[in-house]
Amino acid sequence: MIERRREKVKLVIADDHQLFREGLKRILNMEPDLEVIGECGDGVKVIELCNELNPEVVLMDINMPVENGVVATERMREIFPAIKVIILSIHDDESYVFETLRKGAQGYLLKDMEAESLINAIRSVVAGYAFIHPKVTGKLIHQLRRMTYLDDSGIIGKEKLVQEAGVKYVPNSDSPLTRREAEVLRLMAEGKSNKGIGEYLFISEKTVKNHVSSILQKMEVDDRTQAVINSIKNGWVTL
Repeated sequence: MIERRREKVKLVIADDHQLFREGLKRILNMEPDLEVIGECGDGVKVIELCNELNPEVVLMDINMPVENGVVATERMREIFPAIKVIILSIHDDESYVFETLRKGAQGYLLKDMEAESLINAIRSVVAGYAFIHPKVTGKLIHQLRRMTYLDDSGIIGKEKLVQEAGVKYVPNSDSPLTRREAEVLRLMAEGKSNKGIGEYLFISEKTVKNHVSSILQKMEVDDRTQAVINSIKNGWVTL
């Protein structure tokens, strides 16, 4: 459970549909810990608003005139590295997800998600976690499998990885996970249930649950999806 902060989180909405902005603003401003302090309809104006208002979070659409959300996200991270960018889009294609995350977005949400889920996702990102809509997580993982392992500078080749017991490790990794936990996490990323993981590893379902609990605790996350995404971004486990 993500705890609410006492002070309000200041947000800016960047979306070219005014009715959508107004509806979203109304929903978010009903929350005691969230406040929309600005809105705009293109990727250039959002930079100006951030310079003027200094928000903590920007909710960014992808398809916008003048400058799209992908380009704006990259500029945001260069100019305002402390401001968190959450993509809020209609697109569930993994290419959009992958590209915006590489440009520096901390979250990728879909516009058709429920209001409560959206609000909780925003709070998760504010607390320091990455959040990817469950609908696109599987597609993103598929793309990451093809790319092997990424860091801020791009792709690190397979020759820099070693493989043990079906799990790829990065040498000198700062991963807090044991080898078995890393293996459980890999199988979680493939969508296996606790029962399926137990059958694959020839261990009991109870043991799997203990491993999952340990993984979530060590990574300081609330659910399996966040654990998978964070571990891939940190390069602790590759699929």
